[in-house]
Amino acid sequence: MLAPGSGAAEHSRLAIVLAFAAVYVIWGSTYLAIRYAVETLPPLLMAGVRFIVAGAILAGLYGPRSTEKLTAAHWRRAGVVGVLLLLGGNGLVCWAELTVPSGLAALLVATMPLWMATLDWAFFGGPRPSRAVVFGLLTGLGGVYILIGDVPLGGAGADLGGTIALLCACVFWTVGSLIARRGGLPKSTLLATGMEMLVGGAALVAAGLVMGEATRVNLAAVSWQSWVAWAYLIVFGSLLGFTAYVYLLKATTPSKVATYAYVNPAIAVALGAAFGDSELSPRVVAAAAIILASVVLILRSARPAGKKQAQG
Repeated sequence: MLAPGSGAAEHSRLAIVLAFAAVYVIWGSTYLAIRYAVETLPPLLMAGVRFIVAGAILAGLYGPRSTEKLTAAHWRRAGVVGVLLLLGGNGLVCWAELTVPSGLAALLVATMPLWMATLDWAFFGGPRPSRAVVFGLLTGLGGVYILIGDVPLGGAGADLGGTIALLCACVFWTVGSLIARRGGLPKSTLLATGMEMLVGGAALVAAGLVMGEATRVNLAAVSWQSWVAWAYLIVFGSLLGFTAYVYLLKATTPSKVATYAYVNPAIAVALGAAFGDSELSPRVVAAAAIILASVVLILRSARPAGKKQAQG
């Protein structure tokens, strides 16, 4: 689900600015939207139906346009990636936000580059982390400890169970991204994404049913905030946000697109504080500064000179 960067000369500056704004703000706001959605909707079923709807739209739009013949191998690879990214990644994020405020969830997910650098090297033949990257990894873990540990900085720490779920979500998302990089998916990025959403969404629904979430569905009790948040996640988070992301990978350099990894958490923390979901305590401010600094350091240090870095 990756696309190479290309020169931006042929793309409108305004279009690029709008696409960056979409990725920064929309993806940063999805954490708060998830928080509202899971208030009265069961998390796994909510996420599963969301991705099935979005995947059907993408596959329906881009499947007929593709000249490539889809094979069982394409569906197998899309299925593996979709289950890892959406069931293991997004599903755990949705479940964790039952107990973890949206801003803290975004900060913990911001540790993704830590897992990417480590797991790529350990299991996928990636480059050995440099000293700067190792320092960034340790710094980022220090920020996570501030969020959950007994550190006298003021403000409550994050729920331990939710925190573990979010860190596991990062691992699943990283592994899914690294597998996707190895090929085997349709050439059309948006078609491949639609296929991943369909399979991953179905896996989320199945998991929700196994977890007994069907007994907790009471449509009459679902708040309008949850319905609006769910629709927002489909239209803006899954469709517009990802389309803008794919456009940027083609319109500018991947290293610039990577800045979303440390802008999204800042947006999420600010929105969470503004809407009363998250407390902007000294603990959160300190952890945010440390985690985001480690992400910046890792992204800058891990980028090979003279090469374009693919984004997961």
